[in-house]
Amino acid sequence: MSPQIRDVERMVEPVMVSEGAGVRLKRTIASRKLDYLDPFLLLDHFGSDNPADYLAGFPMHPHRGIETVTYMLEGFVRHKDSLGNAGTIGPGDVQWMTAGSGIMHEEMPRPDGNRMYGFQLWVNLPAKRKMTRPRYQEFAADKIPEVEGDGGSRVRVVAGEAAGVQGPVREIAISPTYLDVEVPARSTFTHPVERGHTAFAYAFEGQGSFGPNGEVISALSLVIYGDGDRVQVRAGKEPLRFLLVSGKPLHEPVARYGPFVMNTREEIQQALHDLRDGTFVKVQPQTESDSWYGSALLDRKEGDRG
Repeated sequence: MSPQIRDVERMVEPVMVSEGAGVRLKRTIASRKLDYLDPFLLLDHFGSDNPADYLAGFPMHPHRGIETVTYMLEGFVRHKDSLGNAGTIGPGDVQWMTAGSGIMHEEMPRPDGNRMYGFQLWVNLPAKRKMTRPRYQEFAADKIPEVEGDGGSRVRVVAGEAAGVQGPVREIAISPTYLDVEVPARSTFTHPVERGHTAFAYAFEGQGSFGPNGEVISALSLVIYGDGDRVQVRAGKEPLRFLLVSGKPLHEPVARYGPFVMNTREEIQQALHDLRDGTFVKVQPQTESDSWYGSALLDRKEGDRG
């Protein structure tokens, strides 16, 4: 069978939401327009020159059953968690956190000047790994390889492979690809994507065509691909920059409640019960963790990010 270029199946524009303690975000996945794109649960784009849009941040909150991927372009995010980890993610850095059986963490933005810019992606965990031990894969900008792709494109490889170069994030259940791609004006970028894997592109600078039909799509837009062996993107009159993300779908039932994603409602109820009785964090923390966090979550509406 000859290689098949993937068609654009759907295009989704972001909606504005307010999360955490009052952070304004552009959301595509987990929005009114697109609830779930197996195995991807959420995609938020944070970008603002106004500190009032983001400085309130995300105070201590729980996660279970998912992975969160934070990729920074500008500004800094300070984080700490119930296991005693703490640090700062800066421009070009990535953090791939596997919440697994349960973790409490906070993410507090700190601008570089007034600018804050980046993305957070939530990835579902398969049922057999939802209660796995929490872990981090965190890489500074200089540890993320940058390669030259088709048509003089610049590709930062966070996960997966491009031009024979592997990204630093490894051993993820869905075998993901996560690329930051910049294509020069009027140039074409082609990249293989495993058949059967879910794939999307999020255009955040410029405009171009993302499939063989030539339809021009402008930033800010999420492009969902149909099946095939590769994607083909052509930039317009200006350089085009986008995230290209793919992964193996799980085809499992999804039960969601804010920052918990499990397979059944009973498992969600168990997570809430664990919050109430102080047993949510299953891995012994390195430092004494707070126990006040559970009651605040119980009052949130189902579907909130947390």
